[in-house]
Amino acid sequence: MIPSLPRTPTARAAPWLYAAAFFAFLFLPLVVVAVFAFNDAPYPAPPWRGFTWMWFGKLARDAPLLHSLWTSTLVAAWVTLLSVAVGTANAFLLERAQFRGKALLSLTMLAPLVIPGVILGISILAFASRIAQVADDVFGWELDMLRPGLPLVVLGQFSYIVAIATLTISARLKRFDATLEEAAYNLGASRGAVLWTVTLPYLRPALIGAAVISFLMSFENFNTTLMLVGADAPLTVLMYGRMREGASPVLNAVSLFLMLASALLAIGLLRRGGSRPT
Repeated sequence: MIPSLPRTPTARAAPWLYAAAFFAFLFLPLVVVAVFAFNDAPYPAPPWRGFTWMWFGKLARDAPLLHSLWTSTLVAAWVTLLSVAVGTANAFLLERAQFRGKALLSLTMLAPLVIPGVILGISILAFASRIAQVADDVFGWELDMLRPGLPLVVLGQFSYIVAIATLTISARLKRFDATLEEAAYNLGASRGAVLWTVTLPYLRPALIGAAVISFLMSFENFNTTLMLVGADAPLTVLMYGRMREGASPVLNAVSLFLMLASALLAIGLLRRGGSRPT
């Protein structure tokens, strides 16, 4: 439609109505969860019984829930470290190296992104368990890290999150001006010095972004984690188990805490990105 032509009131209101409906669909469930974290009732649903901080106090005394929160943080930290490190190496391989089969390798690296999380988890569990069983039968080795547990959860999440980290870092590296490195080499800098003082500072925004995305995706992952978890349940698996037993406002309280933490992290990144030239 040509902007200069007159539009009916319905046509003018349609974009605003669509935006309002979209954001209501997106944020209204989060608002409901947040509000009923303060409801003085043993259930996280209407009617409103009054304001209380009681559920946050119970959250602070809920040892299993706090332990699962720490477990999720620990798993996410390891997944983030591995994903950013391997994703950076993958980005340099895909953007700087030239070799036969590069397109096929790139496609293979990104394949886990299109595999459902449940299928990915089951496949990793079956493969790892088979290797552990063969090692036990043939060599007498007890490879506990290949049994259901946190190491396998880290491996399962890493298998697809690293692809996202690779894409994030590769997009930044693709725009890098290689003549800056050549100038540093001409001035006598070593390969390590050039990487540390020229290339990595340029990649810093992408590295930070990849780390944040990796951490959040690992922390909230459920499908793959459920297939690989052992005795120590991360937060998403524990919350799922408690929801099956019966919803409690304590879960609303921990959900509100996580929403606020994620929002503060996002705001901090936006402020950092706005104050730093790219």
